[in-house]
Amino acid sequence: MSQFYWGVDLGGTKIECAVMNTEDQCVLRHRIDTEGEQGYEHVIGRIGLLVNTCANELGVFPARVGFGTPGTLDPATGVMKNCNSTFLNGRTLDRDLEAELGVPVVLANDANCFALAETRLGVVKDICPDAQVVFGIIMGTGVGSGIVVHNQALYGCHGIAGEWGHNVIEAGGVACYCGKAGCVETVISGKGLEQYFQQQAKVSAPVPLQQIVAMSAQGEPAAQKTLERLYSYFGKAVAQVINILDPDVIVVGGGVGNIDSLYEHAEQAILPHLFNPVLNTRIVKPKLGDSAGVFGAAMLVKPN
Repeated sequence: MSQFYWGVDLGGTKIECAVMNTEDQCVLRHRIDTEGEQGYEHVIGRIGLLVNTCANELGVFPARVGFGTPGTLDPATGVMKNCNSTFLNGRTLDRDLEAELGVPVVLANDANCFALAETRLGVVKDICPDAQVVFGIIMGTGVGSGIVVHNQALYGCHGIAGEWGHNVIEAGGVACYCGKAGCVETVISGKGLEQYFQQQAKVSAPVPLQQIVAMSAQGEPAAQKTLERLYSYFGKAVAQVINILDPDVIVVGGGVGNIDSLYEHAEQAILPHLFNPVLNTRIVKPKLGDSAGVFGAAMLVKPN
C-alpha cells in the first residue's frame, strides 16, 4: 500500500495538488493558475508541472493520482462532457493525463469529490460516521451535486449520477445552458437568485447575494420574496432527492449554502413534498471549505 495519496483539483482558474498520508493528514499542498485560455495541451502541461513540483519537494512520485474535474468522463465514449471549462469537452482527459504523468489516474466530477471528502473527512464523519448514503450539494454560481454510497462516489451508467441541478422544477422558467428551462440551477443558484431579485426590485445592476440576504433581514420586500422563493424551491427540489435516495445526510456547500436561514426553513419547506410524515435526513453545512475538492480527489485513489 502506498504511503501517500495524491489528489488534483482541476478548476477553471486554478489547479491544486494535495498529498495525504494514510492517516488522512495533508502533508503537502500547492496550487498554480490553470491558464486555460492558452488551450488544452497547455493545461495538461501545467498539471504535469504541478505534480512534478510536488514530487520533487516530497522526494517521491505518485503511484496513482485522483482528479476532480469540472465535468464528467462519459463512460460510453471515453471523452469529457458537461464541462464549464469548455476546452475539456470532447477530450480523452484520463488518457492524456496518464500519458503526461506516466501513472494511472482516476477522474470524478468535482461535486462527487466534495461529497466524498465531506463524508470521509468532514462534517459527515463528525455527525453521522455510519451514514450509508450522503448527498453533497454545491450551490454557488451554478448548482452541482454528488452522491456517496457506503463511502464510495456513485457515477451511474451515463456518468451523470447527482446531476440534480438540471432537473426542471419551474415549468416555463428561465432558459438553462443545458437546453432545458426552469432547471434547479436557474432557480436557486446564486446567479438565479440575484437575477430574480433584480427583476423583482426593478434595479438596473445586479446585487450580490450577501447584500440581498442583509436587505431581507432589514425587511426589504423584494429581498424577502427572493429568499422565500429559495426556501420554497429548495424544499421541493430536495424532497425529490430524499424520496429517491433517502440519504442520511445532505451537505450544502457553495455561497447559497452559507445562508443560515435556509437551514431554519428547510424542514418546513421539504415536508409538504416528502413521502414520509417526518424528516430525519440531516441537512448541514460543510466542514472542509475549499479543501473539499482536492481532498476528495485524493480519496478517489485511497481504498475505503
